[in-house]
Amino acid sequence: MSDSEFWYCIKHSRVEGHDGCPNKERLGPYSTEAEASRALETAAERTEAWDKESDAGWDDEQLED
Repeated sequence: MSDSEFWYCIKHSRVEGHDGCPNKERLGPYSTEAEASRALETAAERTEAWDKESDAGWDDEQLED
């Protein structure tokens, strides 16, 4: 781990450095504080993109059988 990495603590809703909460309570690591501060938005954007990808792969006709 590096001192130049940052995490977003979901328990305390704040950006933390290396000596923060346990990893099970945070997202990251991120290269900058700014990236870490957007962790929840980034996660939501990625989830939306993954949902769209998996929806595109479904064949509704197969579900009707």
